[in-house]
Amino acid sequence: MVTDDALDEAAAALRAGGLVVFPTETVYGLAADALDPDAVEAVFDAKRRPREKPLSFAFPDPEAALEYVHAGETERAFVTEFLPGPVTVVCEKRAAVPDVLTGGRDRVGVRVPDHDVALALLERVAPLTATSANVSGEPSVTNPADLDPAFRERVDAVVDDGETPGGTGSTVVDVANGEVLREGAVGDAVREWLAEHR
Repeated sequence: MVTDDALDEAAAALRAGGLVVFPTETVYGLAADALDPDAVEAVFDAKRRPREKPLSFAFPDPEAALEYVHAGETERAFVTEFLPGPVTVVCEKRAAVPDVLTGGRDRVGVRVPDHDVALALLERVAPLTATSANVSGEPSVTNPADLDPAFRERVDAVVDDGETPGGTGSTVVDVANGEVLREGAVGDAVREWLAEHR
C-alpha cells in the first residue's frame, strides 16, 4: 500500500528535478518533470538511452494531455476510447514540449496510465516522462526489487507498489497515420479500432 506521504515525497523529488520510479498498469516507469530539460537529460543518462530515441510523457487525464499536443478529430476519438490505458498515442507536439524529450522530432507520445498510484502521482506533478525503469536494452521491471542496483542509485525515490499486473509495455500508436509503432498490451483492440476508423 503506497501512502500519501510516499507520494508527496516522490512529488517533491520530481519538482526538484529528480528521478522517480513508479508503478503503472504494465511495468515500472521512470519519471522526471517532462518540461524540465535537465531532468529529461537525467532520464536519458540513467537509462543510457540514445538521445535520438524520444521519450513519451504522461498525464493524469486525457484532457490535460491534449493541452500539450495538436490532435485531430480521429486522434481525439482514439484518446477518448483508449486512455487511461496501456497505450501511448503519438501526436504533433506544441511549442511548450522541450525538444530534448522528443529527440528533436515534432511528434511526441502521450500516455495516461490506468493505475491508481501512477495517477495519484500525476495529479501531484504532471506531465512526467513515461519510459520504462531500466537501462535501455535490458528487460523491463515489474517489481522494484528487480531494479538494477546501479540504475537504482541514479533515482531519488522509488514508489513501491509491489508487482505490477502486466509484464508487457504499452502499445505505441500513430493514429493520424493508422500505424502501430510498437505492439504491446491491447494491441488487437487498437488495430481493430484503427481499421474501423480509416
